[in-house]
Amino acid sequence: MNGPAAIPPTGRALRVGLPLGPLLAVALLLFGDLDPARPAATAMAAVALWMAAWWITEAVPLAVTALLPVVCYPLLGVMSGRDVAPVYFNSIIFLFLGGFLVALAMERWNLHRRIALAVILLVGGHARGTLLGFMAAGAFLSMWISNTATAMMMVPIALAVIRRVEERESDPAAARRFAVALLLGVAYGCSAGGLATLIGTPPNPLLASNLQILYPEAPALNFAGWIVVGLPLSILMLLTAWLVLGALFRLGELRRLVDREVIRSERDELGPMSFAEKAVLVDFALLALLWLTRVGVSIGSLRLPGWSALLPHGAWVDDGTVALALALPLFMLPSRSGHGERLMDWPTARRLPWGIVLLFGGGFALARGFMVSGLGAWLGERLTGLGALPPLLLVLAICLVMTFLTELTSNTATTQMALPVLASVAAAVGVNPLLLMAPATFSASCAFMLPVATPPNAIVFGAERLRVADMARAGLLLNLIGAVLVTLCVYFLGGAAFGTDLGAVPDWAAAGAIGEAAR
Repeated sequence: MNGPAAIPPTGRALRVGLPLGPLLAVALLLFGDLDPARPAATAMAAVALWMAAWWITEAVPLAVTALLPVVCYPLLGVMSGRDVAPVYFNSIIFLFLGGFLVALAMERWNLHRRIALAVILLVGGHARGTLLGFMAAGAFLSMWISNTATAMMMVPIALAVIRRVEERESDPAAARRFAVALLLGVAYGCSAGGLATLIGTPPNPLLASNLQILYPEAPALNFAGWIVVGLPLSILMLLTAWLVLGALFRLGELRRLVDREVIRSERDELGPMSFAEKAVLVDFALLALLWLTRVGVSIGSLRLPGWSALLPHGAWVDDGTVALALALPLFMLPSRSGHGERLMDWPTARRLPWGIVLLFGGGFALARGFMVSGLGAWLGERLTGLGALPPLLLVLAICLVMTFLTELTSNTATTQMALPVLASVAAAVGVNPLLLMAPATFSASCAFMLPVATPPNAIVFGAERLRVADMARAGLLLNLIGAVLVTLCVYFLGGAAFGTDLGAVPDWAAAGAIGEAAR
């Protein structure tokens, strides 16, 4: 799971951004009238400009910007305070919180480190194998826990391997090539893993929540469906990054460079698995299994029902219900550590990323404001010209814009700003909204060029073994390949994943507020 920002903004960005947001909003309110028939659309656009300016420059913390709708909507006549407040908390939030609680329990008992070392030993060996082992371990863990925490845990292990290589290798240039490739591999593996699951990175649940808000009749995105497109995309990105790094840094020439004993010694220091580790591992495995089997799957004419269909009120159970059902027992079960501790305690739970929760809420409020104010329909009316583009080309263009935009901005905030706009574009050009919104969401997590693009990039850059040019050289190629992979995966697998025909406008899209206004 990604964090909302990688590196604090510069002082110049703060000085410019702080007055820029309100100035843009006031200027639009005084001199603009987007739709005389819908004055709330202009007010909503002013709030959106203010939030965009502050989110891009990070003039104030991202979570603080997310609270602007609570104040601005009632004052400007977009929504009442009573209506906007409940938008900030919904089932997607509980999915995120439940999953994060289980992840924190894994971190508390060092289970994530044991899993990472086991994967590295399983795949590692020569230079290319070791790189794949580190990337696979980071990717697997980032499917379930914060990729920031995963990268921070993986970097010291990588540095231990790098130091051993530097001691054994007589060619400093060869040792440096391996060091750069391994550190970049850690960052890229963590980013690729976040694509695979609905909770893997914050932009993913934003798609689910925006779909619910903008199109109330749309089928809910679920964990099992997401994996149908997310996991293949994640694996393709992981293998692509591995091949690109191996080729750029000529790792095929360094077959005998890596000493597996470094990894074994790291693993041996952990000792045998404790009862707490085993219990959290069982809880984690059960959570993943229940998520994957909650809803049924269709294989040709064969329909396999999910376990929720066996419950009296199974239709009321969602992935958030499952997440909390498996997270809450961690506060009750003993750890058997000898200190009377439970598997989870509140001091650990207080590390939950409440800032991201508020950021999510602000995004939900933004989407609802686009819908009720008429701004989404107004945008759609002015973007009908995009319908002349072939769908594949339009999707590819969206992927490229999102990928390179999030090199410099928060991927979470950028995704939230983009999704309501793309919903309007979809209504204007007459395509399934998911055909545009899903690729944009995936592409927001595929920024590999700069240290500020993602937390994993920033963390490995902080190891002081990389130059920006090293990251940019590999990252530019991966950004371009990633846009193509996202386009193809969503185009060909999205229909099965999301339970809709991406080549046609579904009834739920036409019935949504934006769709009705566009007609």
